[in-house]
Amino acid sequence: MGRAFEFRKERKFKRWAKMAVQFTRIGKDIVMAVKESGPHPETNSRLRTAMQNAKAVNMPKDRVEAAIKRASDKSLANYEEIVYEGYAPHGVAVLIETATDNTNRTVANVRSYFNKTNGTLGKTGSLDFVFNRKSIFRFVPADDLDLEELEFELIDAGLEELYVEADEEGNDVAVAQGAFENFGSLQKALEEKGIELKSSKLERIALSHHEVTEEQAADVLKLIDKLEEDDDVQAVYHNMAE
Repeated sequence: MGRAFEFRKERKFKRWAKMAVQFTRIGKDIVMAVKESGPHPETNSRLRTAMQNAKAVNMPKDRVEAAIKRASDKSLANYEEIVYEGYAPHGVAVLIETATDNTNRTVANVRSYFNKTNGTLGKTGSLDFVFNRKSIFRFVPADDLDLEELEFELIDAGLEELYVEADEEGNDVAVAQGAFENFGSLQKALEEKGIELKSSKLERIALSHHEVTEEQAADVLKLIDKLEEDDDVQAVYHNMAE
């Protein structure tokens, strides 16, 4: 059928694999949210956030409902959230957020990924000077929305910055950024203004970036790919310059 068909097929398989990973991660977020504050999104902001993120990646409604039901079972163990930090080859800082029901398995896997790619797993807190945790909210701005006015109105809720970026499809997405501790107040303020959020996350933002060559970047990406493929890993951050 030709190379074009094979290329399209490969891209489709990669997209399906990425979706499966996203569904697994959001499913864990839902479980942890329900275990923490109950199964009702009206009174559980963390669950509401997870459900918003599920909608953003087109996670089927029945899978969301199944995760909530599963988490409501008191016999189901909760996940433990652990952060690992280290350096990929060529001095690139890497921070990994995990959610696991078996810490021994998770740390063994993470350590093996670093060892196999000539990286070094460090101590917790060793990269505090490299990354800053921020509240990040993304939404599609309506045509009649004045972003400058919205920025002014959100300052009291903890907004630090409001800007527009392109998503994977090239569409404009507005990004509201605030401090870690202002996640709840900023989320509430956006919801009260009737803004439908595309995603709501706490993300690690690199305070400085590490320059590498194209060949060195390939070495670093080998480690990042291995980490992102692990079922226990929720997010991977690095400070490699784009």
